[in-house]
Amino acid sequence: HLPKSMSKTNVRSDHDSKKLNQIFFQKHIKRVYPIGLEKSSSSSSSSSLSSSPSQNSNDSCLVDSLNLAYENVSLPQHLISPHQRKERDVVNTSQQQQNLHATKFGELKRCNWITKNCDKAYIEFHDECWGVPAYDDKKLFELLAMSGLLIDYNWTEILKRKEVLRQVFAGFDPNIVAKMEEKEIMEIASNKELLLADSRVQCIIDNARCITKIMREYGSFSSYIWSYVNHKPVINRLRYSRDVPLRTPKAEAISKDLIKRGFRFMGPVIVYSFMQAAGLTMDHLVDCYRHRECVNLAERPWKHI
Repeated sequence: HLPKSMSKTNVRSDHDSKKLNQIFFQKHIKRVYPIGLEKSSSSSSSSSLSSSPSQNSNDSCLVDSLNLAYENVSLPQHLISPHQRKERDVVNTSQQQQNLHATKFGELKRCNWITKNCDKAYIEFHDECWGVPAYDDKKLFELLAMSGLLIDYNWTEILKRKEVLRQVFAGFDPNIVAKMEEKEIMEIASNKELLLADSRVQCIIDNARCITKIMREYGSFSSYIWSYVNHKPVINRLRYSRDVPLRTPKAEAISKDLIKRGFRFMGPVIVYSFMQAAGLTMDHLVDCYRHRECVNLAERPWKHI
């Protein structure tokens, strides 16, 4: 126990510190996660937000700052998955009836961080991309680049720029992007629709060069990245948004190797965001209509497209 003369002062100091940390956390976390924070009913250790061992990753610096904060935090993750809903994918009869009923009223049961107020681009990403296994190198590069932009923007802001990003980065063909030079960097950085700093443009180009090296070594970037999950998506069966991880040991291992190979802005938080978007891991909540559809896709025999 604290001495009586010290206890009130220290308790007040701890309270003020925790309050300041909470404000800092809420201010900066949305740069990585566009979902609102929600207190969890169970206490989770701040060690789950441990920093990346990398000294070169900006998102690890962000997470370092977040480590100061707020133990009872729920972190629903972003966005989202594959093709349009097909009735034949719904195996359970009661679930089928629920989905049909929802469709009648223009709504489907989605992950609970997707609300009526979400932007259309964000909802489409959830319904058509997030959690869908991606094997094409161009698609993987696109999702990796967009995930890296979470340091500056949220998913909605990034997705609204998706078509322009595809245009200026040559359809995210890593072989073409890797050859871009100063002239192209300045042109992209001056694009008012993107509002990307030249350092961010340079980062995407540098990462493309790293991808081309991996392609020469492994035959494709897809072969390299999917080898981390034994070429089969990790299927999670999460019930609550608070259960969706911010980072995992697998993401930390991939992040460490990517950074070792020269990739930039690829800390474990960003890498896990990429893994979710590219379907290496499937984090739709179990009551989301996309969960069963993505599981069906994940259970197909693995092959490159």
